[in-house]
Amino acid sequence: MKTTAKSLLVMGVSGSGKSHIGRQLAASLGATFIDGDDHHGPDNIAKMSRGEPLNDDDRAAWLATLADLYRQYRDQGRDLVIGCSALKRRYRDQLREAAPDLAILYLAGSREVLLERLGSRDDHFFAGAHMLDSQLATLEAPGEDEAVLADIRRPPQAIVENFLATISREASD
Repeated sequence: MKTTAKSLLVMGVSGSGKSHIGRQLAASLGATFIDGDDHHGPDNIAKMSRGEPLNDDDRAAWLATLADLYRQYRDQGRDLVIGCSALKRRYRDQLREAAPDLAILYLAGSREVLLERLGSRDDHFFAGAHMLDSQLATLEAPGEDEAVLADIRRPPQAIVENFLATISREASD
């Protein structure tokens, strides 16, 4: 059994590529990938499907579930990558309580690029410029002290490789 499990978070607003990058990152590490959206309760999904943004109360149980997943995987010595918007620092702090060595990849992009990506997908409950604007207004972008920043215009494999190289360097310092 591994002595230290890796806990990684791929964060950003909807359309930033959290699921795609998260899956590639997990595959590179031989880790499990969990899409945070799969753990929203039915009320949250219904609300977002109606074009209504979530608030802190809506997100509370969802974030608690994701934190519990980090704890479970760490306790089992298993590596875990979660893709989750984690829009506010306090949300990320809640996840870090469960995984104190949490490494965070922040996928950042312009509103225009994000809208273009959102417009090209038709199989997701999150839709519309209004919802994206709400997330962008809520976003407390992490600083260098908290996350590795990646421009979503870069190729996904380059983003993954840079993130892995960065966290490897930080671990050896």
